[in-house]
Amino acid sequence: MTQPASVTPLRLRPRDRDAIVSSLRAGVVPRRGFAHIQVGRADEVTAIGRDLDRVADDGSMVRFVIGDYGAGKTFFLNLAASMAAEKKLVTAAADLTPDRRLHATGGQARGLYAELMRNLSTRSTPDGGALPGVVDRFVTTAQSDARSHGVSVGSVIAGRLQDLSQMVGGYDFAQVIGQYWAGYDGGNDQLMADAIRWLRGEFTTKTDARNALGVRTIIDDSTVYDTLKLMARFVRLAGFAGLIVCFDEMVNLYKLANTVARNGNYEQVLRIVNDCLQGQAAGLGVLFGGTPELLMDTRRGLYSYDALRSRLAENSFALGGLADFTGPVLRLANLAPEDMYVLLGKLRHVYSGGDAERYLVPDEALPAFMEHCAHRIGDAYFRTPRTTVKEFLNLLAVLDQNPGTDWRALIGQIELVDETNPDPEPLPEGAAPALAPVTALRPGRDSDDELSTFRL
Repeated sequence: MTQPASVTPLRLRPRDRDAIVSSLRAGVVPRRGFAHIQVGRADEVTAIGRDLDRVADDGSMVRFVIGDYGAGKTFFLNLAASMAAEKKLVTAAADLTPDRRLHATGGQARGLYAELMRNLSTRSTPDGGALPGVVDRFVTTAQSDARSHGVSVGSVIAGRLQDLSQMVGGYDFAQVIGQYWAGYDGGNDQLMADAIRWLRGEFTTKTDARNALGVRTIIDDSTVYDTLKLMARFVRLAGFAGLIVCFDEMVNLYKLANTVARNGNYEQVLRIVNDCLQGQAAGLGVLFGGTPELLMDTRRGLYSYDALRSRLAENSFALGGLADFTGPVLRLANLAPEDMYVLLGKLRHVYSGGDAERYLVPDEALPAFMEHCAHRIGDAYFRTPRTTVKEFLNLLAVLDQNPGTDWRALIGQIELVDETNPDPEPLPEGAAPALAPVTALRPGRDSDDELSTFRL
């Protein structure tokens, strides 16, 4: 096995080092420093890179990143967002939860949109909150054009937003941008703040929006996707290349107990897929992250919706080790043992702050740790590496705080378990729950049958 000489020599800032180590030890994905720990999956990264180039060229894309729990879906989505920022694309990311869905009637879809806008990021604002900066950039570029052509700023803004006015919800969207400029030009900070609130989907009643901005609509559950398409066009007008939206934890749609609610969300997914594959959402790219069950379960998953099943079906010729990275479904390939070896070397490098003189374990500790993992949980240690990464960093932490401790003695004490689904799978529709005391019966809820009103 080769030595971990391939550890990246990139400069490692203390802030990035601390963010990477603390996040990975907690089992979550860091928000920065991806280049220091990225290994393997070169074909998948290349495919996403081509997709991002297409979006930047006024095209569109949609991808379903599919992998088991702990296989690195969230890391891959964040890596894609980092790549997008380098290509001057604006990114927005949100996890789906029971209170944040693509389609709803009780505010859950608007809540998802609001979360996306809070997490809106650019290269200069990587941690979210970039929406005011994007609007400011649009206004300042309009001012520059107005000066160079000797016309009013208002006329330049109106001309730029004319195309948006032809889209669904575009008239009020353009009017809100106009109000932002009015507040910017007149020094009215409240008017500017109200415009940003509207763009974030934070107005809950049309009356409040009309009183604040003079518009008659708000961003609600029924207009979320249309507004995302408007936002993709708008960021291009502001000088960016396009908008990339990442939806993680799509498995929460799979867990919806109500068939009507679940199919409503799948219809929205279908609409996104159709628009992006047909090029009807210029400058917009959408990434979905989910498990194989979400995709392939024919009773509750995406494959239960016939239209989605036909569009997401995998290439029947990609068998026997052959791969197709051009379809909408991107399955995360397993990390090879060699990739895991390089990853452990990179983690050792990151933990030491990029100083090889401060390595806490020698080179021979890396294959010894891998052998221990393989003995404990088999090849799952590189298929779903989250547990392995956590335990390796825990080992380094103990060695760091207890100088003189023998790493050989500690490796034998590490207990690893195969990564499993941390959330219970939903019961099949209509199936009786396991024997347990029934503590509540709540009639009147949306249900598929009479048994679904029981709660354990």
